[in-house]
Amino acid sequence: MYDIDPGLGTEPAGAGGHSAREITVPRPQFADTGNRRELDRLIRREYELKSSIETPTLHCQIQESINPLKQPTLPGYRRTVNENIETPAQPLKKARKKSLVAIPCLNEAVAIGSLVLMARRYVDEVLVVDDGSSDETANIAREAGATVISHGSQQGKGRAIKTSLRYAAENEFDALVFMDGDGQHNPEEIPSLLEPIADGDADLVIGYRTLDQMPVYRRFGRTVLDVVTSAGHTITDSQCGFRALNRRSIESMFDSLRKDDFSTESEMLQVAQAENLRVGERPINCKYGDFDTSTKNPFTHGFEVLTSLFWLSVEKKPLLYFGVPGFASIALGMLLWMQFLAVFNESGAFSLEYGFTLSALFVAGVITLLMGVMLDIVSRVRAS
Repeated sequence: MYDIDPGLGTEPAGAGGHSAREITVPRPQFADTGNRRELDRLIRREYELKSSIETPTLHCQIQESINPLKQPTLPGYRRTVNENIETPAQPLKKARKKSLVAIPCLNEAVAIGSLVLMARRYVDEVLVVDDGSSDETANIAREAGATVISHGSQQGKGRAIKTSLRYAAENEFDALVFMDGDGQHNPEEIPSLLEPIADGDADLVIGYRTLDQMPVYRRFGRTVLDVVTSAGHTITDSQCGFRALNRRSIESMFDSLRKDDFSTESEMLQVAQAENLRVGERPINCKYGDFDTSTKNPFTHGFEVLTSLFWLSVEKKPLLYFGVPGFASIALGMLLWMQFLAVFNESGAFSLEYGFTLSALFVAGVITLLMGVMLDIVSRVRAS
């Protein structure tokens, strides 16, 4: 079939004068479609060659894939596929320690409220142990935001300290700061005591007061107690109640403290020596005279501490404190009896009073020696 071209042609007039007739001009058809496709390809190629813009070819060579988790290599060095690269350990940030301030109290309603409010700024929790106060100490401390544990009756400062240690251990505190409840210690100095604990430089940090801060009547007693109760440590102020403990010290003190009275601070030093705890010191400011609510005068306090420490030492080494004096008393009594009998044989003189004294010395030595042996057995059984 042929398509009719819309353009019409007119045949010219012939010689006979006849007009030309209309005819249709057929379009050429390609029976072979392959030839048509080849023609189209040649036309497109010629057009592309005339209109294309020549651009230089960029050649890239990848030498090594970059891994952001690995360190860069030196020039000329290439890693193998299965090479293990060790990343240097990064310094860890110092973990924040959970801290507690514990305040043993007995009738400290005057100062306890402000003390709790100030201490809460520096630690996670404030614990007030009410040792049988008859005033509003417990209520004021609770209203100020402290956790309050009441003994119900007066059991001694040492018992309040052991209660605080138990609370700190059971609630997994990393640091514990003890403060007196009479307002003599400044809560703003809490970070100074906690700093060696946080840095890992000490297990027990004790605040020390310079002598010029203390009243004259307290200086002599403190000096004597520092010498007697330092327990092998060069401690400036062994009796200061403002001190900080880390977790290791908390657990050691909780398991070892025995006394319930005011000798607890000195007993802590004995425990520190026995457990090889590191003891540090920090200077503090202590305030006297505004409201001295201390329940013990310096003389009573000193006598109580010395007596308690003596019995603690006796309990730990009974053979040394009882056995040795007892044996010495027996030996001296026997020696004097031998001399007494020698004089009696030579002169026939006999003194009843002298003989009675020698007998008492000998008997006392026997009793003391037996007591030392028995206490040593009890201490060994208790330790086991």
